[in-house]
Amino acid sequence: MEQKQVGELVSVTFTWKIEKFSRLRSQKHYSDSFNVGDFEWQIVVYPKGSSGIPGTQDLSIYLKVADASALPSGWSRYAQFTLTVVNQVNYDKSITVETKHVFCASKMDWGFTSFMPLSELCDVAQGFIVNDTCVLEAEVAVSQVDYMAEVQETWFRPPIKPSHHEDERQGYSDVEAVQLTAPISEQVLAFQDAPSSEQKQTNADFEQHEQKTSAPVGELMDFRGLGKIDKAFVPFLEEVCLLHPSLIECQRKRSPMFTEWAFTALGRLLHFLKTNKGTDMNEDACEHLQLLWEELESFRFDLAWLEPHVQSALGMKKFMERELEVKELRNNVDALEIEVKRLKARLNLAELDFEDAKRDMGEAEQSFVEINMDGELGYGGMH
Repeated sequence: MEQKQVGELVSVTFTWKIEKFSRLRSQKHYSDSFNVGDFEWQIVVYPKGSSGIPGTQDLSIYLKVADASALPSGWSRYAQFTLTVVNQVNYDKSITVETKHVFCASKMDWGFTSFMPLSELCDVAQGFIVNDTCVLEAEVAVSQVDYMAEVQETWFRPPIKPSHHEDERQGYSDVEAVQLTAPISEQVLAFQDAPSSEQKQTNADFEQHEQKTSAPVGELMDFRGLGKIDKAFVPFLEEVCLLHPSLIECQRKRSPMFTEWAFTALGRLLHFLKTNKGTDMNEDACEHLQLLWEELESFRFDLAWLEPHVQSALGMKKFMERELEVKELRNNVDALEIEVKRLKARLNLAELDFEDAKRDMGEAEQSFVEINMDGELGYGGMH
């Protein structure tokens, strides 16, 4: 392993050869640990997949902080990394996927639930397994300057060395930012970055999110010399920074990397508020917004002006639930009113029938002559 310094990041490439791959019986398999940025890391592979979705047969790979239990309370560390399944016949056909994440106590591992189909991996003709040996690489670049509060959001990058099935995965490379519990269709799962099953997250979380809740994919542009920000976020950032100059001033003394993260987080939240309506605020959307808000709070902006809008948006779910409750009660009242009218109509008919029956009974009683039913019938002779 060779350690390199890249700006504020220290980078290491670790290679892991997994022999007798077809004989692995445990659900997950751990590499030896390797040190990057004073942290110990491991690759975790699920040879049979970890998605928990019936019918999916995909290899799952994650990067994990190996010594998390020994770290001090409140620790966190930013890392950007690539995970590669090496094609041992033709390295150019290796599959490499890149992502970045803030690791912390609640999110100590991160990676890809559906990295590649097992059918493709285990096909000897493909070249990913040779002599029953699979080779994985992790290139990990870790920040050594900024520690941040626990953050719930990560970013996703498409495969940078895709396999020859790239055309089949074209739709998967449209995702720039993926929220954990958020909302994205099953089509995106092939290269979805996500916590492993150790963090008790499942792909069901992703299936519930709509595409609009994720940050858009687009061209990055410089924002006032403060960092490269998604172009879609810049108009929103310009607007709020004109109204609240302290947003820029409070970040002047931060490192460039920290500042870029901060305005990216602010841009994501502003984009969410501008591109969603009250009717969109279902449970998943509220969870997503809450995560964006918690992340943004960690960047030490003065957010007193924004908090009422966020809380109002979060309150939309309760408002809609109350609205549905009132609507249901109104429907119940309408149904009961119809039933009362129906019963009243039946009662009116019954009263008419009752009056008719009384009249018929009176007429019958008047024409009826009582006789002694206990007397002798007789035959008309002398007594």
